[in-house]
Amino acid sequence: MAHQEFDRFAINMDPLSSRDNKKRIEQDHVPIDQKTKKLTGSAARVMEELTERIQAARRLGRPVIVAYGAHAIKNGLALVFIQLMERGWVTHLATNGAGVIHDWEFAFQGKSCEDVGAMVEQGRFGNWEETGFNINLAFNVGAYEGRGYGESVGAMIENQGLQIPSRQELQAVVDQSLASDPQQAAAAADLAYVVDAFDLPPGKLEVSYPWKKFSVQAAAFRLGVPSTGHPMIGHDIIYNHPMNHCASLGRAAQRDFLIYANGVSQLDGGVYISIGSAVMSPMIFEKSLSIAQNLAIQRGERIKNHYIVVNDLAESRWDWSQGEPPEDDPAYYLRYNKTFSRMGGAMNYLQADNREFLLTLLQALGPRAV
Repeated sequence: MAHQEFDRFAINMDPLSSRDNKKRIEQDHVPIDQKTKKLTGSAARVMEELTERIQAARRLGRPVIVAYGAHAIKNGLALVFIQLMERGWVTHLATNGAGVIHDWEFAFQGKSCEDVGAMVEQGRFGNWEETGFNINLAFNVGAYEGRGYGESVGAMIENQGLQIPSRQELQAVVDQSLASDPQQAAAAADLAYVVDAFDLPPGKLEVSYPWKKFSVQAAAFRLGVPSTGHPMIGHDIIYNHPMNHCASLGRAAQRDFLIYANGVSQLDGGVYISIGSAVMSPMIFEKSLSIAQNLAIQRGERIKNHYIVVNDLAESRWDWSQGEPPEDDPAYYLRYNKTFSRMGGAMNYLQADNREFLLTLLQALGPRAV
């Protein structure tokens, strides 16, 4: 029995300029020299240990991976993330699909964050032409070029646009590589579908990004730092647009998961920081650590000397160094803490606003990693 699919080509897409936004990056960003509130008690102790662990990890050439939810971008932390990369303190960033979208919208128009309730009532939530068209096209082109999810968007912003292959070039790639490299042939065929469906002319598709300096994705691409995106199908507004082609998106996201997993495989002696991500960060970490541990054990080794800090606003009175709380304790249902407490190494929870947490960390680490 064939089930009917929703026709996204029938949706009225509105120009992004017609949307009211809650955040403006010029006024809402966090300056890197902004004065911070002094952390106290256990938060201060965790911050001190985290700073020392990162400094030690970088002296030894070990990775420092930071995974974050979209609120870190919405809260204007882009310049702080960029400084952590530029100074060599952070070696890998990971975020969810919404984190990539807000980063792109800030770079494109200097503002982001719509009124979801009002827009759903009007049947307009997420139906924004430029956001859906450009981000999805970046994945379609990026998958063909062998880029990951985050890198595809970062390259588009940094390069001020995308290079669209001709229909003839794509057909030739399909014909020539089907036997030797069927995945590349499939990526070319998917992009050929997009080129046909949207009648895209070959050559450089210019897109201006006046606020590029606030883009974490662009900075990561420019600096050669992995910035991986970890989406879930249907979770983000870009799925509303007919340019969305999940085969291409899946190729880019698969590449990023494997890049991320490779980073986790090197985490012995390194540091992992999870900021405000209740689902994405703990879920991809536990799978990545499991497969990385599998290979390490085959080599007669183990990944065990890693240090994890989880930052969020929710209160947690449980001492996670003592293992999991019982099921009748509310702390048991803080999924991210429960997951990370099972991941070996050492784990601490630091309750704080993500702006205070990340800015305090940057200022404590100092000018540059050794």
